[in-house]
Amino acid sequence: MPMRPGAPGSGPAGPGQPMGIGPGGRPMMRRPLHPTSPLRPETSAPAPTEAGRRHATKPTTRKQQQKEEQEGRLQFRAKREEAIVATNSEITISEGITVKGISEKLGVKTALVIRKLVDMKIFATINQPLDLKVAEDLAAAFKSQATRMSYEEEATFNEEIVEATSDLQTRPPVVTIMGHVDHGKTSLLDAIRTANVASREAGGITQHIGAYQVQKNGQKITFIDTPGHEAFTRMRARGAKVTDIVILVVAADDGVMPQTVEAIDHAKAAKVPLIVAINKIDKPDANLDRIKQQLSERGLLATDWGGDVEMIPVSAKTQVGIDTLLETILLVAEIGNYKANPNRSALATVLEAQLDRGRGPVATVLVRNGTLRVGDYFICGSVFGKVRALNGDRGEQIKEAEPSKPVEVLGLEELPDVGDAFQVVTDTSKAKQIVMFRESKARDIDMARRKRLSLEQFHRQMKEGDGKELNLIIKADVGGSAEVLGDTLSKLSNEQVAIRVILTGVGAITETDVLLATASNGIIIGFNVRPEKTAKTLADKEKIDIRLHSIIYEVVDEIKKAMTGMLEPIIRETYQGKVEIREVFKITKVGQVAGSYVQEGFITRNSEVRVLRDNVVVHTGKIESLKRFKNDVAEVKQGFECGISLANYKDVKAGDILEAFITEKVAAVLFN
Repeated sequence: MPMRPGAPGSGPAGPGQPMGIGPGGRPMMRRPLHPTSPLRPETSAPAPTEAGRRHATKPTTRKQQQKEEQEGRLQFRAKREEAIVATNSEITISEGITVKGISEKLGVKTALVIRKLVDMKIFATINQPLDLKVAEDLAAAFKSQATRMSYEEEATFNEEIVEATSDLQTRPPVVTIMGHVDHGKTSLLDAIRTANVASREAGGITQHIGAYQVQKNGQKITFIDTPGHEAFTRMRARGAKVTDIVILVVAADDGVMPQTVEAIDHAKAAKVPLIVAINKIDKPDANLDRIKQQLSERGLLATDWGGDVEMIPVSAKTQVGIDTLLETILLVAEIGNYKANPNRSALATVLEAQLDRGRGPVATVLVRNGTLRVGDYFICGSVFGKVRALNGDRGEQIKEAEPSKPVEVLGLEELPDVGDAFQVVTDTSKAKQIVMFRESKARDIDMARRKRLSLEQFHRQMKEGDGKELNLIIKADVGGSAEVLGDTLSKLSNEQVAIRVILTGVGAITETDVLLATASNGIIIGFNVRPEKTAKTLADKEKIDIRLHSIIYEVVDEIKKAMTGMLEPIIRETYQGKVEIREVFKITKVGQVAGSYVQEGFITRNSEVRVLRDNVVVHTGKIESLKRFKNDVAEVKQGFECGISLANYKDVKAGDILEAFITEKVAAVLFN
């Protein structure tokens, strides 16, 4: 039966509403919708658009949606990071700078720096040191310009920024003495400081850089004596870099020589004032006008000739003109107005370094700025240490060294290189980190150099066939001599013979040096040092040639003659024995007698002896007398005691070793 309008169940019914009468008279209810299903409107939906139809044909999955959202976030973050600019547009970087260090310099959060490194395919922690090239690229990524500086330069630069002009005080001038060999440089310095240096130098020439301080009219002057032979060109140049005034010594009876011209060039390159000391005016053939004429041709015009160069006639022998020279130095120093700040951390330069058996590595440094004190921590090249003791130029112990003061420093862990900057540090952890970084870099470079050298030797021998190569191992008593020897001998290579300096070192010739010479088929050159007993035995067994010298230009001349095939018969030593000095006696009318014990071999009255002190040669000479008890003897063998007196040498000490030998002429064969 049709239901009448308005009856229950008639018309559209909502969910849960009765929709009619069922069997048994029960009302029929509409089924309610699922609670999670949206309520669909009864009205018809609008027609889908073209985009909707495409979307409907390819529905977006949840994974794709998450990927799109992540890409959007990454693009937003990249744009935001590109907009980040460093707070400091210019920074300085030094070797071993860490991620944290460069972030602090840039003024950028460390997390952003690490994220930028990840984008550069570099995964680094916050305390990891960075390569300088990477640090420069990183600074450029944050719109900052990085300037490279060494750790010492950066520390000095930062202190100079906060340094006030009122802190600066007048310091003594640093004067370098230059000139040709045997023109009287060391003798002139002797006359100035009333000491005798030349008698201790082999051959009468200066082998090492020495620095000394003298006083005149209550004012101090620091002198640096640089060697004059051409083999020391680099050492002389290094002396000019730390100097304020250069004194050019020219002999009045000799004139301008090649090394005189080199000294003039070094002084001009250093842009320092130059004073000419015309020495040996007491000689009968001295000609001052000729010297001034020769110097004027080199661009040095004397003041009495209308120029601006002071030329002082002096005589180191008679000490004429010494006072005038010192007064002229003080006048030039007053015009230069040299100042330094003694209240800051010390900055110095290494003039010399040597290995002392009793004291360990010892360095002679010249304090350029600040005050160096006992107990200071320092960094010197790849060496870190603490100043244990300071010795003055006359051997006295001092507690501190002010600007322009030359001192001997004890407390180094290893030998530094000559010319290295010596910087006192307060941040010891960062200094150690810099040292470790430099050591690793030096180790990598050394390994690469050795590998490259080995391959080049093999390729060269295979290509040239008959080409000859001379490998050298150089050991010297001080670092400056070893460095100069290595550089000088390397430059002697020509088309017929290639010279390779495999190793340069300081100290006695060791067994390791002999093994290296054996592996490389090389020759060992010892300068003022001797081989250890085990090294000598191994060298004799392996037939390794060890050449011992005490004057550098003799080494150079020997190698030159060997290369040109003009090597004359050389003086070959024949070893006899070794004697230990156990006690030194002073006997009236006889002099100094060394109570000795023959450790090995024998010693004869005609033997020549070499006095060794810590494996360093201090004297070579002949025996004046050889006694057993009160009797003169011709020979003393191993295991016996004897008394020995040396001719023209009275400075033996207990513990010294006398090496007995005889010399004979043999034909020299350096190249097979």
